[in-house]
Amino acid sequence: MLNHALAESLGLDATILAQPESHGIFTGNQIPKGTEPIAQAYAGHQFGHFTGLGDGRAILLGEHLAPNGARFDIQLKGSGRTPFSRGGDGRAAMGPMLREYIISEAMHALGVPTTRSLAVASTGELVFRNDELPGAVLTRVAASHIRVGTFQWAAAHEDTAALRALADHTRQRHFPEIADDASRHIAFFRAVMHRQCALVAKWLHVGFIHGVMNTDNMALSGETIDYGPCAFMDVYDPSAVFSSIDRQGRYAYEKQPEIARWNLARLAEAILPLLHDDEKTAVDLANEALGEFEAIFQSHWLAGMRNKLGLMTDEPRDRDLIHAWLEWMQQNRMDFTHSFRALSDEKSLATPCFADDAFAGWHTRWHERLARQPQCFTDVATHMRSHNPAVIPRNHKVEEALAAVSDHGDLSVLERLLCALAKPYADRDDEYTCPPPASTTPYRTFCGT
Repeated sequence: MLNHALAESLGLDATILAQPESHGIFTGNQIPKGTEPIAQAYAGHQFGHFTGLGDGRAILLGEHLAPNGARFDIQLKGSGRTPFSRGGDGRAAMGPMLREYIISEAMHALGVPTTRSLAVASTGELVFRNDELPGAVLTRVAASHIRVGTFQWAAAHEDTAALRALADHTRQRHFPEIADDASRHIAFFRAVMHRQCALVAKWLHVGFIHGVMNTDNMALSGETIDYGPCAFMDVYDPSAVFSSIDRQGRYAYEKQPEIARWNLARLAEAILPLLHDDEKTAVDLANEALGEFEAIFQSHWLAGMRNKLGLMTDEPRDRDLIHAWLEWMQQNRMDFTHSFRALSDEKSLATPCFADDAFAGWHTRWHERLARQPQCFTDVATHMRSHNPAVIPRNHKVEEALAAVSDHGDLSVLERLLCALAKPYADRDDEYTCPPPASTTPYRTFCGT
């Protein structure tokens, strides 16, 4: 499967890439001329425990300059063993690679910063996990693959020169607006923090749960990376966890901002030698910056929630109104995506699920609030529909598409899903907008490693 739209935006000829003679590039059997593939080293806190890692099944082919001057990493995921495979086979199964393709493309269409998938190629080989699975390689495109864990690797080796070179390289690549002066490293840290706050707020706005927010899965570019046991909420539940390996709920929906701050604290620890020669002063600088996290995050979250509720001016009690709405949704086990979208269409509210007194009271408060801003409801509703998707990658539809490929070799179900996900804010009323059928079995996702 080739992502023609992404290929064209990168200035690549999709027609040539789709030819059989190019298939070897996407399986790792044909190395593009002039490239020097590498496996990247990094460390990471996995579920709070520090360990040395590195690309155990990924190879960075190199960097690519798009026609607009933007620089991207091109990486193969699942192409075989590397020096960091730690006893693994370095392979990937078709299902998890197609899952990353689906979710990353959905996130892109939703306006959430993300790595993207250029291609998924079948290897024709079996991968042995709990079962025999068809093998595949994902070609991933990212602004870079520099992670919090990349800095942790350099810090763990007490290589201050490498740490400084890494920090300056990352700053120049992703934050060129930061001046090259004595305060550049703390300014760099603050810039990274701002991007992470904005990113995680966007996750919450669309009901996304990353599932494995280890420090090696936080890209300093501010993109979503590593779509393992991720999922989108159906029923609104702040404590929702779908990952089969997150048994303690460390990475639950509502905990993602807290974990982002924790991960940033680990980044701050790694770059302490760069902040100041005096350790106490360096720690004070880091703590002062980290102390700004909550206000920055809340600003991003509140702005996005105002957009979702059509609050186009700012009022002090907006937060109370938003939380009252979320509490009502939680108490009534309402579908997160459908409920927000329904608010922009009064006809959608004329259903039994919106017929209780608690909702009527909130609805009155909301309309009183809307009446205090100059925009008419028609304009407000249009604004809301541009911030509340009609379509997300519903878990049951994703599983349906993956099953069609794995069980029958049928790509048509997947292609129809991708077509729907490409325009998530467009009005539609079909199988892709419907919440899933009721089930007594909790949905579970797996990392696919």
